Amino acid sequence: MTPLDPAIVKALSNVTTATLTTILLKKGLRNVWIRGAFPLAKDVPRVVGRVFTVRFVPAREDLATLESWASPKSSRGAIEQMPAGCVAVVDAMGVKDAGVWGDILCARMAKRGVRAMVTDGVVRDLAGVLGTGLPVWCSGAAAPPSVAGLTFVDWQQPVACGGVAVFPDDVIVADQDGAVLIPSALLDDIVDAAVEQERFEGWIMQEVNAGARLPGLYPPSDENKAKYQAACAKD
Repeated sequence: MTPLDPAIVKALSNVTTATLTTILLKKGLRNVWIRGAFPLAKDVPRVVGRVFTVRFVPAREDLATLESWASPKSSRGAIEQMPAGCVAVVDAMGVKDAGVWGDILCARMAKRGVRAMVTDGVVRDLAGVLGTGLPVWCSGAAAPPSVAGLTFVDWQQPVACGGVAVFPDDVIVADQDGAVLIPSALLDDIVDAAVEQERFEGWIMQEVNAGARLPGLYPPSDENKAKYQAACAKD
């Protein structure tokens, strides 16, 4: 996994997922917001990281067993492959009656320096998961273990999480509005455009707070574009 440039992490840490969806839409990407992945804790800071994928398929009784947890090819094995700074994206097919991860697994991820977990499924041991300090975006909590509804398959494969195609080494940005995927090949262009969009919308907000009317401001007329450029030149 290629480490993210710290400058990119810093830049994206100041860009909302709402802004990112707008920029990605301008690039022709509409399906980038992971459905069903919401912050488990309140006031969680925005996180940015390379994707490490984990894949589940529907439970099959001969494979989804408690004994399978001891296999090298298991959720436990996947965690030991996660590099520090990554965001684990767990494809749980939206299953909400079996917890993909619990407190012990989340504690190990936190110990390894994993930045966050994003899943379209649910966790179990809710209080314990929150106690690990690992930022989690998910669909809620359920008591049953993963094998009650899911079969672990593998890690670092393309997955479909929350209806979004996610590939290893893509980038996730997650905040209070959810989790958004940035394709790795578009990262540099998206970062530059997103930083500029945040700056522009900050200026618009200043104008609104000063009493400006929205028509001609958002989106801007040529006159307001020139006014914005003049404001940027003064900074």
